[in-house]
Amino acid sequence: MTKESLYGIHAVSAALDSEELLELWVAIERRTDDRVTPLLQKATEQHLPVHEWRSTALGRRLNTDKHQGVGGLLRAFPGQDFETILAQLDGRGFLLVLDGVLDPHNLGACLRSAEAAGVDAVILPKDNACPVNATVRKASAGSASRVPVCTVTNLSRTLSALQEAGFWLVGMAGEGVQSLYTLDLNIPLVMVMGGEEKGLRRLTREHCDYLAHIPMMGSIESLNVSVATGICLFETARQRRGLSPAQQSGRKNSPESARGP
Repeated sequence: MTKESLYGIHAVSAALDSEELLELWVAIERRTDDRVTPLLQKATEQHLPVHEWRSTALGRRLNTDKHQGVGGLLRAFPGQDFETILAQLDGRGFLLVLDGVLDPHNLGACLRSAEAAGVDAVILPKDNACPVNATVRKASAGSASRVPVCTVTNLSRTLSALQEAGFWLVGMAGEGVQSLYTLDLNIPLVMVMGGEEKGLRRLTREHCDYLAHIPMMGSIESLNVSVATGICLFETARQRRGLSPAQQSGRKNSPESARGP
């Protein structure tokens, strides 16, 4: 696997906080910069190698002159195993499925929202989707390493396994019959979001227990996927705040259009 790098004060700081770096790279001219010094201290605490180059040489290594004097070599992304996640959740929890998100900045923003909203794990399909690369990890501000993320070969089979384990699948689609805000989301939940252009794929849509939409005003027909994901996750988090695991595992208030026995 090819090792990737990232750059910029905020991106490198977040990567250090999440222990994502193998090496820290610093421009000699910026070594005493007030914003760079704390990064050097973090690298020392983590016993990371620190390499110094002149700013122009660092720019050539990073292929950008907008590095702000710092960069770093990323560790391999620690992807999680689906079966392990499923066993740990034991039929309860809050998951996010992103079906075909292609833009790395959108994916990074979704992962950032997922961490902030308390999502237990994020599931991505292997094909026709953006991998968790350096751009995603930079956009996620470290969330990519703090939220369990697993990539699955067969998303349809994975969704079926989640249903068999007791989860309910909520697919978000513009033509969904029910409003997001009228749903009771205090159930073992998988929030399923589609990609930027096509939304939910047909097989994914057919697996969902029900489809819902985000009510909107004006002439706008759809939202950016990362914005829509944030809205859905935080509405779920609002409803679930304060619930015990026992309450989260109950099915008493399941959706009206729930699957049959």
